[in-house]
This record gives sequence, C-alpha cells and structure tokens, in this order.
Amino acid sequence: MNQITVYTTSTCPYCTMVKNFLNTQGLPFKEVNVGLDQAAANRLVQTTGQLGVPQIEVNGQWVLGYDPDRIMQFVR
Repeated sequence: MNQITVYTTSTCPYCTMVKNFLNTQGLPFKEVNVGLDQAAANRLVQTTGQLGVPQIEVNGQWVLGYDPDRIMQFVR
C-alpha cells in the first residue's frame, strides 16, 4: 500500500488540485495542514528545506508543488 502525505494550507489552490488528483486516481492520503500545525510546519522545513505547499511525500520520496507525473513515478 502506498504511503502518501500531503502537506497543505487552507488557502492553497494547488493543494486542492493535488488532493483532487489523488482522489481521482483512487489513492488514499493523509493531509497535514501546516497552517494549523506549527510543529508540522517546522518539521517540514527541517526535512525538505522548503516552506511552500503543497509538498507531497510518496513512499518516502518528496514531490514539491503540483506535479501529477512526478507523484505517479513514486506510486507502487
């Protein structure tokens, strides 16, 4: 089973696009809203060096921004 986590904020249109894409593909994911969870935001920056969203972790690989082709590269 794929392990997918989408890091979002409430006002990010690209985050919505990523979630819609994953839903369309039938891929379950966990959403972490870094706008509401400062500790998660800090961990994200420490891990990726990036503050922007969306950031998607797919089976241990990172995808920055809305990039459906790259997401699918890491899906099993």
